[in-house]
Amino acid sequence: MPTMNPDSPSHKRTVFLVDDHPLVREWLTNLIQQQPDLVVCGEAESGPQARQAIVASRPNVAIVDISLKDSSGIELIKDLRQCCPQVAVLVLSMHEESHYAERALRAGARGYIMKRETATKVIAAIRQVLEGRLYVGESLATSMAAQFVAGKTLATGSPAELLSDRELEVFELLGKGRGTRQIAETLGVSIKTVQAYSARIKEKLGLSSATELIREAVRWCEGANQG
Repeated sequence: MPTMNPDSPSHKRTVFLVDDHPLVREWLTNLIQQQPDLVVCGEAESGPQARQAIVASRPNVAIVDISLKDSSGIELIKDLRQCCPQVAVLVLSMHEESHYAERALRAGARGYIMKRETATKVIAAIRQVLEGRLYVGESLATSMAAQFVAGKTLATGSPAELLSDRELEVFELLGKGRGTRQIAETLGVSIKTVQAYSARIKEKLGLSSATELIREAVRWCEGANQG
């Protein structure tokens, strides 16, 4: 009777990649395929594309970026929590942990790691969420514990704390130079809805004009993508 090969695809945990940068997907694929217990089962660059493929393939873990092609990684995480709760989601992002990690975990992610981390840490994060444990960086874990004790969120006073998920999504798209009509088409809502979101953002951030809103949005995007 033939023995089963532990390195065969059927014995490997499957990983789905969601990132709008082909080079990042290629790097991750090469890294994961070198592991004896992991295999990449698919990839996507946008939320809708990823959702459809993940529902079909049911991977063990999905590695998701926050900013995707014409869509939001946070909204995808929420969708996956509803339609595929058994799929562990690990966020791999350029955004600073203090800006988005808490929001991603609330949306349903089981881990958050930055792209500047070493390949060893990325693999460790994948394996940790596959074991059913949460993964965050050491400094973030310390901050979260301290803030939890104090009863506060991580990014006090910043857009990441003050805005809802949808408002932050609109804010980020404004910072990327998208117009109201483009944002409405991207999010699948009306122009009036986008205008209402913009008005609420201005109110929450204490901004008096559309020009100030755009300026702050651009500044936010530049800061959030550093590192």
